[in-house]
Amino acid sequence: MVDLAAWQEILGISFNAPSLLELALVHRSYINENHDLASASNERLEFLGDAVLGLVVAERLYQDFPHFTEGEMTKLRAALVCQDTLTRIARTTGLGDYLYLGKGEEASGGRHKPANLAGALEAVIGAIFLDQGSATTIDFILRLFDKELEEVARRGVEVDYKSRLQELIQASGQPVPVYRVVETKGPDHDKRFIVEVIANDMVLGKGSGKSKKAAEIEAARSALEKLSANFTE
Repeated sequence: MVDLAAWQEILGISFNAPSLLELALVHRSYINENHDLASASNERLEFLGDAVLGLVVAERLYQDFPHFTEGEMTKLRAALVCQDTLTRIARTTGLGDYLYLGKGEEASGGRHKPANLAGALEAVIGAIFLDQGSATTIDFILRLFDKELEEVARRGVEVDYKSRLQELIQASGQPVPVYRVVETKGPDHDKRFIVEVIANDMVLGKGSGKSKKAAEIEAARSALEKLSANFTE
C-alpha cells in the first residue's frame, strides 16, 4: 500500500483509521489481482459518500437560495454532484496518483478516467464521514467544493433569468422572447456586446456583457425588473 500521509495533508484530514482511506481508493480491478492485500473495493463507501455529498449540497442550496424552487435547486444540485464536477475536484487533490488499480486498468489509463476519479472522491467522503463524523465531513465538502458552489450557483441564477422571463412572457400569450445583438464595442481583446430582448415587436430589456450570453442574461434581468415594476404599479 502507498504512503497516504502526504495526501492527508493535502486533504486537510488526519484519519484515525487510515485503513478507511485506503479502502476508499481501492478500485474493483485491484481486488482480482491482490486478494491478500484487499478484500473489498471502494464501492460501498462510494454509495455512502454519494448520499452524504448530496445531503450537504442540498442543505447549502436550501440555505443560500431561499427564493429558488425545488426544481431549480434540483438542477443546481445535479450540476454540483455530477461526474464532471467530481472529476475536476478530484484532480485538484491529486487523487488519481493514489488509486489502487489492477494492471489492466492501470495500463488503460485508469488513473485519469472520470468514473474512477469521481467514484473514489465520493468514497473518500464516505470514509471521512465514518472516521471523522458529520461536522468535519461537512467542512471538508464545503471547503473542497467552494469554487464549484459559487460557479454553479452563478450559472444557475443566470439561466434562471432567461427561463423566468420566457415563462412570464408565454403565460401572457406572447411569443417566445428573442435576443438580438444591436451593438458591439471595444477592441477584439476587450469586446462588449449590447443585446436587446424582444417579444411581440417590443423591446423588453437591454443588457451588455463581455459575451453574447452575458449580455442576454443582463437583458433578461432588465426586462424582468421592468415587468415586475409594471405589475406593481
